[in-house]
Amino acid sequence: MTIALDATDRRLLAILQEDATLSIAELAERVGLSQTPCWKRIKRLQDTGVIVARVALLDREALDLPLVVFVSIKTSQHDEGWLEAFKKASALPEVVEFYRMSGEVDYLLKVLVKDIAAYDRFYRRLIAIAPLCDVSSSFAMEQIKFTTAVPVQCV
Repeated sequence: MTIALDATDRRLLAILQEDATLSIAELAERVGLSQTPCWKRIKRLQDTGVIVARVALLDREALDLPLVVFVSIKTSQHDEGWLEAFKKASALPEVVEFYRMSGEVDYLLKVLVKDIAAYDRFYRRLIAIAPLCDVSSSFAMEQIKFTTAVPVQCV
């Protein structure tokens, strides 16, 4: 569902993506509203699902998870039963993103681990979940950009 967002809504969203801990008073001041209309806009954005959650972003390296692995998976099975079994892979704590893809690869996972040994342990749990044709792992050498911010600028 797409809802109409005006420039003030978009500015609020951009500010909240930078710092969700700001008070309503601080947010209202930054977007040029009084507190009650500002709060009502935020409430509407939450109620309509535009704002999904407010979370703390953690430094993966500070948590000793320096290795980012992109796992490409191919399967020869595409039935509902197999898919339901394979979706259990999303419950593995190392998996931070999980996509069903078009093209050559059927699924793409982003995995955070401490080292190669930790990845191998993860891999063994992954392949036990459901039959897979091919699992290919790519290890990130350098993170050039990371953001959780969704572009909200006015077009």
